[in-house]
Amino acid sequence: MVASQDEFHRQFGGVVPEIASRAHLERILPIIDATLKQAGISLDDLDAVSVANRPGLAGALLVGVATAKAICLAINKPLIAVNHLQGHIYACRVALGGAGDNDSCDIFPCIGLIVSGGHTSLYRCAGPIDFELLGSTIDDAAGEAFDKVASMLGLPYPGGPAIQRAAADGNPKAYRFPRALLDDTERLDFSFSGLKTAVRYKIAGPGRADFSQIRLSQQEIADIAASFQEAAVDALVGKAVQALQASGMSRLCIGGGVAANARFREKMTQAAVLHGFQLHIAPLNLCTDNAVMGAIAIERYRAGLFEPLDLDAFPT
Repeated sequence: MVASQDEFHRQFGGVVPEIASRAHLERILPIIDATLKQAGISLDDLDAVSVANRPGLAGALLVGVATAKAICLAINKPLIAVNHLQGHIYACRVALGGAGDNDSCDIFPCIGLIVSGGHTSLYRCAGPIDFELLGSTIDDAAGEAFDKVASMLGLPYPGGPAIQRAAADGNPKAYRFPRALLDDTERLDFSFSGLKTAVRYKIAGPGRADFSQIRLSQQEIADIAASFQEAAVDALVGKAVQALQASGMSRLCIGGGVAANARFREKMTQAAVLHGFQLHIAPLNLCTDNAVMGAIAIERYRAGLFEPLDLDAFPT
């Protein structure tokens, strides 16, 4: 079962935390009920209840945590906390048909790359419950940059699919936008603020805040979208390759909404062939936030990692 909020946030050009929290509150119990009916089970059939308690929007996380704790209390079953970023990487294992005891589909150890609207991070993943942060964005996340550039170009939300559609008719070499930090091989961080600013200057010039009077041709929009997309993808691919080389690992697993971008998948596949590493990218239906990637809770269940009912939410 899927409950999307895109239609609520589209008119604002991005996610509004208060609206997201209210939508979570309205939909969480009907979705749980529908999911149980679809699976043909009841709450009493569960072995445990898992919930993502980090990171994310505070209000939305609290809705999930409160609901999970209430269910655990009602059915006397253990509570498992999940880091939803780690779940994005575990989606790659789920896609291979493996979870828990099915070690033939194991993806660990690996370098994990999460690229989404709120997060762009690299991890050394020794195992499903052993993640070490290697680097992350120092400003905007990749998905946030896609949304903001789409807004500048007058394209609809969510920005990722809109940029991809526009870029299909554009020239990715029309404009040379910056690939921040790619020359710094000692640092596995990302930066997309400068890229976003470069696009803004290309559209409006420096110091201009009002975009309402700017009229770009369809070809200009396509060329800017394609050039921006190419720069963002190059930065993501380049840093992932640097992480593999620095760690000595030969497997890269990728999840998150931006991982659905076709150009990103194409260039990452080319890099895997060129540099000789194994590549797993979550399938399109498991890239954006979803409950399926919460299957990583099976690993914590096997390890006996349960939480007290005073579990809190940690937005950052």
